[in-house]
Amino acid sequence: MTILRSFIYLVYLILSVLFFGSAIVVVGRFLSYRRRSRLAQLWAKSNLGALRLTCGLGYRVSGWELLPATNAIVLCKHQSAWETIALRALLPVEQTWVLKKELLRLPLFGAALNSFSPIAIDRAAGMMGMKRLLKDGKKSLTSGKWVIVFPEGTRVRSGERRAYNIGGAVLAERSGYPVVPIAHNAGMFWGRQSIIKRPGKIDLVIGPEIVTQGKAASQINREAEDWIESTTSALERKGLTGGPRNPGSPPP
Repeated sequence: MTILRSFIYLVYLILSVLFFGSAIVVVGRFLSYRRRSRLAQLWAKSNLGALRLTCGLGYRVSGWELLPATNAIVLCKHQSAWETIALRALLPVEQTWVLKKELLRLPLFGAALNSFSPIAIDRAAGMMGMKRLLKDGKKSLTSGKWVIVFPEGTRVRSGERRAYNIGGAVLAERSGYPVVPIAHNAGMFWGRQSIIKRPGKIDLVIGPEIVTQGKAASQINREAEDWIESTTSALERKGLTGGPRNPGSPPP
């Protein structure tokens, strides 16, 4: 039954990408950035609803009160495709994502992504990639956008760790904008490179704002990594033992 329900959701995901992606590409050029972002947010929220209905997979969020009133740099744990949907649905609507350049080459999906001015990094570019991140990242921040970064650079299996890339922390050091760390246990329900979605509730935790002014990038990265990894480990331990979780507050 889990496989069948997962397949039904996969069909919905594909159809939703085709529908919303086409709308963003065709109609989006006539809309403001904020209105295009609203379309993307609607796509993401519809997918969270579809996951709940088809797979019995919901979520709960804690730490809403810690989210800054103004835009910031988000450093988030990366375990599955779920958080790429959830952050688009739950965080403030105007976002810019740091992502690998290859994603922009995907048919339709890449064109839709490109309409949101992503910070597309060529992993083989070395220092040129860092310069692109700093230039485009600062521009996005000063225009009021939230910059979303997955510092591990790729999805990591639940229970495993990977060294954090320092790019997001360097952007924070050079721009002075705060960092918001986010942890979750999505990988326990929707595995890396897996179509299987197990029923349950994913816990997502928004951490305390990390003040970056006067700090070196290495310190910012270490603070974010320590908080994200310790919180993720705690969520995974509770998930394995069935211990209580903090349901947090509902989204605003």
